[in-house]
Amino acid sequence: MTIQFDSFQEWAQFCQKHNCKLYEPVLRYEIELRNRSEEEIWAHMRKAYGVMCEAIETGLTEDMRSRSGMIDNGGKKVYHSPITVLSPEFQKLVARAVAAKEVNSCMGRIVAAPTAGASGIMPAVLYTLQEVHQLPEQVILESMLVAAGIALIIEKKAGIAGAVGGCQAETGTAAAMGAGAIVYALGGNTEQVFNAVGITIQCMLGLVCDPIAGLVEMPCVVRNASAAAIAYSSAQLSIAGMSGVVPVDECVMAMGEVGQSMETRYKETAQGGLATTPTGLAIAQRVLVQDIEILDDEEQQENQ
Repeated sequence: MTIQFDSFQEWAQFCQKHNCKLYEPVLRYEIELRNRSEEEIWAHMRKAYGVMCEAIETGLTEDMRSRSGMIDNGGKKVYHSPITVLSPEFQKLVARAVAAKEVNSCMGRIVAAPTAGASGIMPAVLYTLQEVHQLPEQVILESMLVAAGIALIIEKKAGIAGAVGGCQAETGTAAAMGAGAIVYALGGNTEQVFNAVGITIQCMLGLVCDPIAGLVEMPCVVRNASAAAIAYSSAQLSIAGMSGVVPVDECVMAMGEVGQSMETRYKETAQGGLATTPTGLAIAQRVLVQDIEILDDEEQQENQ
């Protein structure tokens, strides 16, 4: 089973021809792909959204400190910061993105949307969207399917893994998914939904993947926060009627071209960018020593 379209243009044409909503062909795809009923797919989506919300709550209430020391309860710090730069809603959005991603970095339960490295973006976007606009859960679930369709096309045309296209492929895709989901949930038309996706890709284009010590912790966590913010700004631009000028399919094509031309050291190898700064290298060395010590301890316990 393959999705009934290979581009955003074909997706729009398919829905127009069959007089259906954007999420419906994605729903059919899921039904046939998983060999499940429609009710089971909706139940699966509801469960996934529940895990997203739980990740946010966990990140904001439990101790989130990673063994490397790079993750240290950043979500809670932003959420409870006495000095506010952003509006209350925006501050919560950023805090939730950080919190959910920190759960991933601390080996907690998350939804890879579309990847674990970008797992804080969609939860923060959807949770905040529902809270601010008091949207029914069904609308959120439909917007999640729209987001899944967005990811399917980007994966086909450009890639969604940092090892393939840099961080633009991971957090960039998640932000594009979030922007499209926002516009759909708020009643935007197909053109506005896809325009939001295109604008988001333009904003994220060229972002490298340079995890310090090879861990999906930093700068991944802070990029989840900024990507969630970009998703919201792109959605606002599009739903207000501002055009990204370049069609979304061409934006995806550009993302693929940039990803292909990006040097290997900037694609999840920890051989360039922030990973090779003096601080990044020092952290990598410390993590390596810790790993060796743990292995030595385990070996000694086994020999006793």
